[in-house]
Amino acid sequence: MSLDDLTADVEQSYSDLGEELDVTLDRETRNELAMLTAALDPEDADELVRRAVHLLFQTTVETGQLDFNLRQEFDVTYDEYLNGMTFEEMTGGQFPQAQQNDDRRYQF
Repeated sequence: MSLDDLTADVEQSYSDLGEELDVTLDRETRNELAMLTAALDPEDADELVRRAVHLLFQTTVETGQLDFNLRQEFDVTYDEYLNGMTFEEMTGGQFPQAQQNDDRRYQF
């Protein structure tokens, strides 16, 4: 799979989701959502679900889980997706330090 495959999958998923999403809640999730609704008093429970998705996404990015899964499935990272090109495309296929014969890189 590739960056193009990831882009196509994201676009397809975005289209499939539409504007609204019906979610089936299990007992534990409903109880937790009820507690959060009572404590945070949002205008509606949908706001809490939106916040939950944002928090899950942020946590997944920050812990590296998103990159790990993207690398396994599509052989790209989130940064590569955001840039619209792979690391190899950005660098011409070579890691910059491979071209340098820098014997001083470990010296302070």
